[in-house]
Amino acid sequence: MQTQPTARVGHTVTDGVATVVLGNPAKRNAMTTGMWRALPPLLDGLAADPGVRALVLTGEGSTFCAGADIASLREPGGPPGAESPQSLSVRAEEALAAFPKPTVAVVRGHCVGGGCQLAVACDLRLAAEGALFGVTPAKLGIVYPATTTRRLVSLVGPSATKYLLFTGELIGTARALRTGLVDEVLPEEELDARVAELTGVLTVRSQLTQAAAKEFVAGLGGREAHWAERAAEQAREGGDTTEGVTAFLERRAPRFTWSV
Repeated sequence: MQTQPTARVGHTVTDGVATVVLGNPAKRNAMTTGMWRALPPLLDGLAADPGVRALVLTGEGSTFCAGADIASLREPGGPPGAESPQSLSVRAEEALAAFPKPTVAVVRGHCVGGGCQLAVACDLRLAAEGALFGVTPAKLGIVYPATTTRRLVSLVGPSATKYLLFTGELIGTARALRTGLVDEVLPEEELDARVAELTGVLTVRSQLTQAAAKEFVAGLGGREAHWAERAAEQAREGGDTTEGVTAFLERRAPRFTWSV
């Protein structure tokens, strides 16, 4: 008898780009508790790797992620103090949002529930034509986490967030693009080339600028000015500002040295 492939989160690193793949093909890459649990330490390791300058999150095969594996929601609570599936999903989401280098979700097929949660936690989202997006806790009687809801609101606004959460309905790429849920929509056959082009650009830009921008956009409760001053000082001391201006005047690609 043929066995089902094991649910897993895998990764590769090529030319400064880490590609993290959600793999549970028997269930359209639905996230099991083991997959949720595996994501934060994997991201920590990639964040600490100086050779990684950008990260791509995608799903195995023709779909991104169909959400949380519903069967896991019925699993026993485990030993005292064990995290619930929802807590694990939030921890994975927060680890992805806190990743210090640019992150890009590459979406094919379904991006639903926990899958949409992870895509929203990325900095940018590119989708193939025909992809479908949805946030479906209303279909299961689940309260969407507060931090996750705030992140969705900051991306698509209050009205679009309410539509997604109130209805649990799936939306296509045209509406996702219009609301800001995705940044670009491309034909399937062009998606990989565009991802390679975009990540190629990200890996040669200033990591200092990117890290500062991530902090500012995330919002630091009034600490932005202090962070900006510190970042500017690091740029001056590390030489990235001088190198960037010099390279521009000399009409060559800059060679930035500051790293996260």
